[in-house]
Formats: sequence, C-alpha cells, structure tokens
Amino acid sequence: MKALITGATSGIGKAIAQELSRRGVSLILTGRNENALLQMQETLPVHTEIIALDLAENQAPFTLYEFCKNKHVDILVNNAGFGVFGEFTETALQEELELLQVNVRALHILTKLFLRDFKKRNFGRILNVASSAGFLTGPLFSSYYASKNYVVRLSLAIAEELRREKSRVTISILCPGPVDTGFNDRAGVQ
Repeated sequence: MKALITGATSGIGKAIAQELSRRGVSLILTGRNENALLQMQETLPVHTEIIALDLAENQAPFTLYEFCKNKHVDILVNNAGFGVFGEFTETALQEELELLQVNVRALHILTKLFLRDFKKRNFGRILNVASSAGFLTGPLFSSYYASKNYVVRLSLAIAEELRREKSRVTISILCPGPVDTGFNDRAGVQ
C-alpha cells in the first residue's frame, strides 16, 4: 500500500506518516519545508518519496496530483492546513485567502482527483483532517472554523454518495480538538 500525506512535516501529518510507516505503508510526503521532508525520508523505515510544495499556490495541488498519479496511491491524507487568529475585520485578507487555498481549495482538488482514480479501481481511502471546529462557530478564528466546516460537510456528502453506490472506496474525517502542534505558532495564538 502507498499513502500520500499533505502537511506531513509536523504535528498530525508527521504522526500519521510515522504510524503508517510502522505498518509498512510506503509514503509520498509533501509540505513546504524541504529540509524537514528530507529528514523524514532518511529516518522513516519504508520507501518514502517527497515533494516540497506550498498548497497555497494555485498550481500546487495539480502538480502534486501529476507527481502521484502513476504511483498507485491507495490512501490520501489531506492534512495540510492552518488558522488565522483575530477579529474578522482585523485579520490580513491575503493570509485568509491563503488559508482558503490550503484548507479548502487544495483539499477539494486533491479529493476530487484521487477519488476519481479510487472509484475506477473500486478501492482507496481518503482521510480529510478537519477539526472539532468544523462543527462550531469560531469567533476570532472565523475563517479557519468556516474552512473546517467545509471539510466536514464535503466529506460527509461524499461518504453518502459512496455508500449509495456500495463502493469499496471510503472517506473519513479526523476532527481533533486542540492538539499541541505548530498550529498555534502559525496562527499567532498563545
């Protein structure tokens, strides 16, 4: 089996990469930090390919899919994401647009492209990392909470479509609460 993990260099993505490698799953890892990816590639006990990309860039999700499409990916873990903290009228618009590119647009694109491949094979697993925030409103984190609500609702709708088709393809959502990762540093929260 082979898994693609986005946002793989720290936090939940790194933990998922470590766990899957312990189970013998080959990996394709992506993230913005090429040095961290190289270090993971050297230390993980399975065949690991890396591609450094910033999923906030328009073409990045398509570049990632092209890199992977002939490598027989069985599991897609859409983990990349970040938050922006502050009052909605005060937060930087450009930073929020990048958040939407990563948390919503890139996840949407990768889910659609890999799901098409998985459905053709009638096998594959998608894990979309959302958050407990996906079920709540989030003053001072409004864009982040809204983006995770999108992930939850999209994933649930796709799961129902797959259930109706009696497909062997699955989609799941991981919805953790606060986790001690680099998330708060990037979001500007103490």
